[in-house]
Amino acid sequence: MLKQRILIVDDDQWLLESMAGWLKEQGWEPLTARSIQTARRALQSTPVDICLIDVCLDREDGFELLSWVRRTGPSIPVVMMTGYGGPDAAIDAVRAGAFDLLTKPIIDEELLSVLHRAVEQQRIAEENARLKSELDRKAGLENILSHDPRMIRIFDVIDSVADTKAPVLITGENGTGKSMIARAIHRRSSRQAKPFVEVACGALPDNLLESELFGHTAGAFTGAQTAKIGKFQHADGGTIFLDEIGTASTALQIKLLRVLQEFEFEPVGSNDTISVDVRPILATNEDLEKAVAEGRFRQDLFYRINVIHLELPALRDRIADLPVLVEHFLQKTAAEVSKEIEGFDEQAIEAMAAYHWPGNIRELENVVQRAVLLTKQPRIGIDLLPPAILKSAPGPAAFVPVIGREQTLREALEGPERQIIWEVLKANQFSRSLTAQQLGINRTTLYKKMKRLGIDASMCQD
Repeated sequence: MLKQRILIVDDDQWLLESMAGWLKEQGWEPLTARSIQTARRALQSTPVDICLIDVCLDREDGFELLSWVRRTGPSIPVVMMTGYGGPDAAIDAVRAGAFDLLTKPIIDEELLSVLHRAVEQQRIAEENARLKSELDRKAGLENILSHDPRMIRIFDVIDSVADTKAPVLITGENGTGKSMIARAIHRRSSRQAKPFVEVACGALPDNLLESELFGHTAGAFTGAQTAKIGKFQHADGGTIFLDEIGTASTALQIKLLRVLQEFEFEPVGSNDTISVDVRPILATNEDLEKAVAEGRFRQDLFYRINVIHLELPALRDRIADLPVLVEHFLQKTAAEVSKEIEGFDEQAIEAMAAYHWPGNIRELENVVQRAVLLTKQPRIGIDLLPPAILKSAPGPAAFVPVIGREQTLREALEGPERQIIWEVLKANQFSRSLTAQQLGINRTTLYKKMKRLGIDASMCQD
């Protein structure tokens, strides 16, 4: 274990040498100084773990050195010592930034105890800072779970560019997590304490979107009774995320080009120029290169925003991630509704893996939430999946019922019976009438069997 280095500052040469020798015997590595100037030179040339400073230093004030240490090395704990300590001296020392104040003559055990506490407290503070830094570094990606090589490369790019001001263009189908990636970039940057402002460009008509982005003065247009600050100004110092940027009109694209180049703009109805410091992140599910070729998107704006390009793969292209994503959404939803759920059975996972997922991760989350809310069993079966997923499920051969050794005959037959009813329901487009007819039973009997076997009747058409 490395020795702790301590700087002792006292104008009493005998006391200084005596204290340094004793602390060396106790396993410390002491440095000594008899003046503020000498102490400063020592601190500038050699890192120390703690300072022990006398208040009175031969016409110098030890608190002056304490103040200097607090400014230049705020992580270094400082213990003050004095031969003239009044009742409020310790309080004054702590207020000035000292860890503690010891009164001479100093008791050996008391000195060691204070020094060890100060170093330990500093170690804990540094560890907490390290952990916070690590959490901040990971923040924003905690819900972006993936083992897919393409996603791993995207995570690496995020780490590389998060703390730059370069524009980021995120592309991908709806529901692939573009907003989540944008927030991850913000949270992993030095701007994380500043605003993250998200604007859905496709949700507003062009004239309102301009006001939303840049603000307006009172009376700038009909209905503008009061002035309004725009999203760019709200995001000053932080990050602005412009989603669905491909829907912006040509006129708005011109204004966006200027603000993304010069970070200056005028609110609607005003001649006053406002400057902002924002990090732009933009997203779209459109092919912007095709839009440029067709004249729907300005080429100069495209080149301006396409500095860092992150293309998110569709869920069907990273289907190996499905089990971990399902488990994440299941645990999240189960905790929200206070349910104890073991998970989806193998048939349900296989059915989901065979599905195309046009709505990507957003659709998957909705499917898992629905199943958790509807299930009455700790294990969620295939019958709680939406019809669209069931239509792409593997055939019956893939589903082999598991019969436990302790089951009764009726319990053992429930699995095959559930499977047969389910397959016939699916083959008849979830029509109970046609299913009952094919099975040779009436609709009431079918309904009772579905209820007993835990087959969701809400997806049936009649």
